[in-house]
Amino acid sequence: MRALVIDDERLARKELINLLSQYDHVEVVGEAANVDDAKEKIDALLPDVVFLDIQMPEKTGFDLLEELDNVPHVIFTTAYDEYALKAFQVNALDYLLKPIEPKRLSEAIERLQKKLQDQTQKSEESTTKGGDKKLTLDDQVFVKDGDRCWFVKLVNVRLFESDGNYIKVYFENNKPMIHKSLNALDERLDEKAFFRASRKHIINLSWVEAIEPWFNGGLVVTLKGGDRIEVSRRQAARFKDMMSL
Repeated sequence: MRALVIDDERLARKELINLLSQYDHVEVVGEAANVDDAKEKIDALLPDVVFLDIQMPEKTGFDLLEELDNVPHVIFTTAYDEYALKAFQVNALDYLLKPIEPKRLSEAIERLQKKLQDQTQKSEESTTKGGDKKLTLDDQVFVKDGDRCWFVKLVNVRLFESDGNYIKVYFENNKPMIHKSLNALDERLDEKAFFRASRKHIINLSWVEAIEPWFNGGLVVTLKGGDRIEVSRRQAARFKDMMSL
């Protein structure tokens, strides 16, 4: 397991790296002292997990997650327990209080190992022509809107809706906005699971509950929960092919 240690305190980094050196199956591939440094190293080193301090100068650990396109697994390491709820709202794998207890670290690594094994077993993932991994229903994404943030499994996202330069992400009773284009998102999503219904909408096919004809050869799709989305005439034929035997 490739690990990156991110903490603005040098002694804290060294202490954690020393603890991690006791695990043969964990390789510390680097360390970073701030968010900008960490972002560069995550992109270059592609760690499986980051051990991430929350309170750092200028930018926090939560700010780092917001800036990443591909978020590795996250184990927070902090001296403060008041961030615990927010950490688990973003689906952190674990939350370790400093000074880190070896037993708690061992539990976190076991949890990480199981998570990685589960992902490996599901790796009949589709890939793009260039070989980049597509986002499937099993993947989770980091979503931040203002002060609120979530780690959301894509299986729970029923709809993406374009709104100017933003995308509205529909899951549960939440509709946060992210700064991204629908075209860029469409290229990253697994076409077996997500369908571009129109210029404004991408729907999760597993949420489709009903389909009915609409004007000019188009369709209207009703999702579980009641959202009604129009499928353009241009996309209607392709949608019928995908949804039929």
